[in-house]
Amino acid sequence: MKMIRAIVRPDKAEEVVDALAESGYVALTKLDVIGRGKQKGIQVDEIYYDELPKVMLMLVSESENTSGIIQIINDTAFTGNFGDGKVFVSPVDEAYTVRTRSKGL
Repeated sequence: MKMIRAIVRPDKAEEVVDALAESGYVALTKLDVIGRGKQKGIQVDEIYYDELPKVMLMLVSESENTSGIIQIINDTAFTGNFGDGKVFVSPVDEAYTVRTRSKGL
């Protein structure tokens, strides 16, 4: 299993969520976050924005589905500008459902 964390523009978040749902990936967690990338923020005229609002989507999938999920996120969140986001993938050793006490997704 893999944990996929995607940090995307707020105006693209719903589009990404809808694209994932259409492909069968409906289970996810969505958080409003604030941060900055390598550019250390953005300057518009004389105003400097050190940290920018983003949305983090977190989902866990079977390892064989990971590349398809990443492709959906990259295709849907892309604008071609700085600040489009980042996708992080990490291993998940185990998962449990609290209600049923069952192991696995």
